[in-house]
Amino acid sequence: MKIAIVNDVAMAAEALRRVVASTQEHQVLWIARTGLEAVRMCLDQRPDLILMDLNMPEMDGVEATRQIMEQSPCAILVVTGRPQDNVNQVFRALGAGALDVTATPVLQGQAGGDSELLAKIKTIGKLIRHSTEAAPPRVANGGERSEGQVQTLVAIGASTGGPSAVAKVLSGWTPPPGCAIVVVQHIDETFASHFAKWLDDQLAMPVRVIGEGDELVAGSVQIAKTNDHLLLDQNYRLRYDAAPRDYVYRPSVDVFFHCVAQHWRGDAVGILLTGMGRDGGDGLLAMRRAGKTTIAQDQASSAVYGMPRAAAELDAAQQILPLDKIGASLRNRIGAKLNNGWEPSPNL
Repeated sequence: MKIAIVNDVAMAAEALRRVVASTQEHQVLWIARTGLEAVRMCLDQRPDLILMDLNMPEMDGVEATRQIMEQSPCAILVVTGRPQDNVNQVFRALGAGALDVTATPVLQGQAGGDSELLAKIKTIGKLIRHSTEAAPPRVANGGERSEGQVQTLVAIGASTGGPSAVAKVLSGWTPPPGCAIVVVQHIDETFASHFAKWLDDQLAMPVRVIGEGDELVAGSVQIAKTNDHLLLDQNYRLRYDAAPRDYVYRPSVDVFFHCVAQHWRGDAVGILLTGMGRDGGDGLLAMRRAGKTTIAQDQASSAVYGMPRAAAELDAAQQILPLDKIGASLRNRIGAKLNNGWEPSPNL
């Protein structure tokens, strides 16, 4: 891949150049010292991937990411010193279209920085090429268990630009009794707890990460927290599974949506938001075929129109809506069910 580096610290930029140059499959296309310079250079020579710092003079990495995604979109990996100390900036950059985040190797202060960065670059290369997709694992049918107080399940999948999109869909909403919300966001497990904390600060409802074997919890948002795939099993427990290991999207939206289609017998709404690649389209189609409500974000409001496009091509979404309309549609749908006196099947 042709990789660009955006960093105003000479030592950090050189460390990144050295890591990229240590491989035969990647090359450094150019190095920019400010966000503004990066925007200009990207217009002249668009790279396959940008390693973007956050704190820079003239224009920071968040604004540079936003402008690049508008003018000359390409894959962007936030590479910055101690990202855990810049949580708000990180999620603003992810909302503007960055794919992932990692620490700058020279500033990381621990072994393995080079290999972690190269692993992130390799994963993004797979996303760009769409060369290693595997079918989501099939989940066996069988088993019946009462869902208790949970009657309606809202399943949300997102990737590039997803954090701010999820926050906008759920902002200002207190879900009615009996409604549980599960979010599968493509984000590295080292930053999942930060995502949950950040989202909790944005919403009126509690947000928690999902532990192995957790039950669905009404009135809250539950976040997938590992690089393994999130499952809903036949006993309505939330679990994680590493298989398929070569499936590039982790955690996979397709995997969770398929589980909802196969196991959840109550009402469900599947929402597929902005993201690179095709993850979630097949699972959303399975949910639609299972009689669930399905919604996808439209092209104009998506940071990257990949995952929603896949859903549209498969005719998986009953509604294709701009981001600012999805929350209202979700609330109307669930409110209509409750007002009509809907109850889960007596077989549950």
